[in-house]
Amino acid sequence: MATIQDIGVSAAINILSAVIFLLAFAFLRLQPINDRVYFPKWYLKGSRQSPSHGGAFVRKFVNLDMRSYLKFLSWMPAALQMPEDELISHAGLDSAVYLRIYLTGLKIFVPITILAFLVLVPVNWTNDTLEGLKVEHSDIDKLSISNIPFGSKRFIAHLTMAYVFTFWTCYVLLREYEIVATMRLRFLASEKRRPDQFTVLVRNIPPDPDESIGELAEHFFLVNHPDHYLTHQVVYNANKLAKLVKEKKKMQNWLDYYQLKYERNTSKRPTVKTGFLGCFGSKMDAVEHCASEIERIEKEEAEEREKIMKDPKLVVPAAFVSFRTRWGAAVCAQTQQTSNPTVWLTEWAPEPRDVYWDNLSIPIVHLTVRRLIIAVAFFFLNFFYVIPIAFVQSLANIEGIEKAVPFLKPIIEMPTIKSFIQGFLPGIALKIFLILLPSILMFMSKVEGLTSVSSLERRSASGRCMHPFY
Repeated sequence: MATIQDIGVSAAINILSAVIFLLAFAFLRLQPINDRVYFPKWYLKGSRQSPSHGGAFVRKFVNLDMRSYLKFLSWMPAALQMPEDELISHAGLDSAVYLRIYLTGLKIFVPITILAFLVLVPVNWTNDTLEGLKVEHSDIDKLSISNIPFGSKRFIAHLTMAYVFTFWTCYVLLREYEIVATMRLRFLASEKRRPDQFTVLVRNIPPDPDESIGELAEHFFLVNHPDHYLTHQVVYNANKLAKLVKEKKKMQNWLDYYQLKYERNTSKRPTVKTGFLGCFGSKMDAVEHCASEIERIEKEEAEEREKIMKDPKLVVPAAFVSFRTRWGAAVCAQTQQTSNPTVWLTEWAPEPRDVYWDNLSIPIVHLTVRRLIIAVAFFFLNFFYVIPIAFVQSLANIEGIEKAVPFLKPIIEMPTIKSFIQGFLPGIALKIFLILLPSILMFMSKVEGLTSVSSLERRSASGRCMHPFY
């Protein structure tokens, strides 16, 4: 049974870990070699130059200015005091909302904590129910509702505080949601126009023996949306081409790296081994090797693109349809296009970099079956995930460990070790085991057939919030 000492040990370990990670972040953030990692937007805007250029060799990698280490946390109050409009332009809307999440937590829990200590702690502590029942308990248990006798009027205090806490939490969340919604609308209104704001994703286009998918999509929208239809782009099954593009991008990054390395030291040209994992094989000039590989990939890329355009079997029954106005795109995205609800399915098109291409060609019947399977799988995941978690938790307490390894009992019974096991080990064991949960939920979201990476992440996050053990 956990005591105040056990909770203190757990709190000390968590606070110490947080301080260590904060100091590590603050130290790494000040090093010139990491400058592009922590300030990428400043480099994209051209408002910051790399501190590793010029100067002594050591200064290119290590910050030797001791004064910067004395004020290494000065960015925290600056970020909290920065006006929200300036913060959004500097770091983006997500950063501003992220800070508001922490402020919302303070607004909710600080008043609740004060009220709990002023009202509920005295109500619970001034009873002797646990002592009268002669059950095993610690001083920390006297602070809980279990120290109030059955039928006592003191339960009115708990009931009242439950209503107060609920009302206050809902009120603060309502206010914060209104503020965040207003911020989002203002941010969207101030943005430049993007193609995805005028584009709709159309799926499950029915086949026609006389027309191709592209011709069928053009005729359909010219007839049904003649005043707003602008153009369309059919979707191709170009998985092999995507791999070539990815390989070319990777090789281009290596080429840029070796060229930059050569510019810094022109007396020696960089070399690379062409064998397995770059550890075996003959040595070649790294710049020439990367350039030749890029040229080879470009030829294969052109051949694959030509093959895709000529093969009608590689055309997916889906298309991105663009409109002249946002209003036209909104009407098309939110309405049923035909009397048959299983064809010409429309939804807002994700950004090009956000599209999850593998799911665009899934038929509507398969989507329905997949969603049913995932719903059943999620139901069983909630129930059967408790089995391995209960097993891990049983090994993370005193009784379970002593039963599994009885020869360690003298060591486990030491006060410090016992406090560590009871106060810290159960929580960390549970967190380590639940690392698998996000990967499982992301896989389930992909199987479900969602068409954008952001929707996959949202569905996985909602599944984690609904999971009773998270």
